[in-house]
Amino acid sequence: MNLNKLRDKAYQCAIAHGWHEENLSDEHFLCLVISELMEAVEADRKGKHAKVAMFKEWQGNSVPLTEETRIRRFMEDFEAFIKGTVEEELADTCIRLLDLAGLRGYDLDRLDYEGSDTEDYSEMNFTESMYRICVYVTDGFYNEYYDTLLNEIFAFCKDRSIDIFWFINQKMKYNELRPYKHGDKSY
Repeated sequence: MNLNKLRDKAYQCAIAHGWHEENLSDEHFLCLVISELMEAVEADRKGKHAKVAMFKEWQGNSVPLTEETRIRRFMEDFEAFIKGTVEEELADTCIRLLDLAGLRGYDLDRLDYEGSDTEDYSEMNFTESMYRICVYVTDGFYNEYYDTLLNEIFAFCKDRSIDIFWFINQKMKYNELRPYKHGDKSY
C-alpha cells in the first residue's frame, strides 16, 4: 500500500469538499480523530459491524447499470452495510490522519506498518484499545512521530483481522461522491 498516494487522495478529497477553507490547528484535526475513535467505541457498544459479504454481493450484481444508477447503488449499499460500523469509523479515523498528513506535507513512506513496534492489542478489549490510541493523540506523539497513530490503528486492525485498507478505500469512494461539506456540516 502506497500511503503517500492514499494521503494525497484523502487530502485532495477534503480540499474538493471544502474542509480546508480555514486555517485550523493540528489540535482541531486531532480532536476530530478522537471523535472518530469514540464513534467506533459507540458502534462497538451497539454491536455494529460491517456486513462485507452482503455489500460485495449487492455490488457484484451482474445486471448492467448506468453510471448514475451504479453510483446511487454504491451509496445505498454503503449506507446499508458499512455506514456507522466499527470498521467505517476506524477508516474515518485513518482518513482524517491521512488528510492531516497531506495538509502538513508529512511523508508517510517511512511507515513500516507490517514490522513496526506497536502496542499488543490482543490483551486489550475494544474500548481499552481505543483509549490507548487516544493516549497517543493526547500525549503529543503525533507532533513528533506523525505516523505513530496510523501505525497503531493498523496494528489494532491487523490484530482484529480488519482489512482496514479495504474499508479506507470504500469510505474514500463514498466521500468523493458526497456533496460539498457533506451537505450540512460546518467543520
